[in-house]
Amino acid sequence: MTVPATTENHPGEALRPHAEDAFAHELAALAAADDRPRPERWRLSPWAVATYLLGGTLPDGTVITPKYVGPRRIVEVAVTTLATDRALLLLGVPGTAKTWVSEHLAAAVSGDSTLLVQGTAGTPEEAIRYGWNYAQLLAHGPSRDALVPGPIMRAMADGMTARVEELTRIPADVQDTLITILSEKTLPVPELGQEVQAVRGFNLIATANDRDRGVNDLSSALRRRFNTVVLPLPETADAEVDIVSRRVDQIGRSLDLPAAPEGMDEIRRVVTVFRELRDGVTTDGRTKLKSPSGTLSTAEAISVVTNGLALAAHFGDGVLRPGDVAAGILGAVVRDPAADRVIWQEYLETVVRERDGWKDFYRACREVSA
Repeated sequence: MTVPATTENHPGEALRPHAEDAFAHELAALAAADDRPRPERWRLSPWAVATYLLGGTLPDGTVITPKYVGPRRIVEVAVTTLATDRALLLLGVPGTAKTWVSEHLAAAVSGDSTLLVQGTAGTPEEAIRYGWNYAQLLAHGPSRDALVPGPIMRAMADGMTARVEELTRIPADVQDTLITILSEKTLPVPELGQEVQAVRGFNLIATANDRDRGVNDLSSALRRRFNTVVLPLPETADAEVDIVSRRVDQIGRSLDLPAAPEGMDEIRRVVTVFRELRDGVTTDGRTKLKSPSGTLSTAEAISVVTNGLALAAHFGDGVLRPGDVAAGILGAVVRDPAADRVIWQEYLETVVRERDGWKDFYRACREVSA
């Protein structure tokens, strides 16, 4: 019998390491240099957490890479919220790095980003509260030994940061399970006549968006328990290009793909196409455009470029070219085969075709769109 490989068998070979593992050296350097007050059970001070997310250079020369490229004040408000008794809600359209910021905040504050509830339409109440070991339950009845704590219960007991991803995808009645946890800092266990009280250091980060289909509005009672921070789309094309190139470079290194700077022209083209179609106007403001049904987010741009790099590495000369990203762009733009295809064809013929230096890109897109 062959035992499947795990990260325990092959440490350091995780395809997507947790933030606290991937950036362990940066977190250790920050902890060593951090002489500012730390809230109870925090691994770093609020200043050091913000520095971890935004980047900087420590006195010993250690470079802290930026994890989030955006307004500094947004990060400062998010970090400060976690230092209070208010939970944090990261709100934004898909692709604004809500999950990424949530993970890195938990890693910097608690050293553990894995206390996670992934929200879906099928998320049960037990995922937020607790479950049972049914063998123990049937043999001995309800007991602490039979109780299986969920991520939030564990975070409450240990003074850690828990995460709830895609909160608005969770059914409304299950969402409201959080109200008592966030307001009273208590999780009742009525089967045992007991409760778990949160210790100092506990807090919760939730992410949500109201753009996608299949979302459930938060009740006003639950929304009041959060301090909401809205993560915006990148303000400028240069900022978005910087974000895409950084993330593609990180992902590419883990997959042994060519360096992103070899294809910066194509990265800028992908970002330009996404921004123009997303905003409904060309960069120079002269031509109004119809926007397709998809979000065309920064995260989707990262996916298109990463896939293009893989094509270039395995079926090309290793350099990102128009033909490597064309199919990915088509797939991202044309979600509705009828309406979106018309919008895409019109954009190709009226904008891309006439743009200086974009002839190769136009031909590649025409070829995959035929």
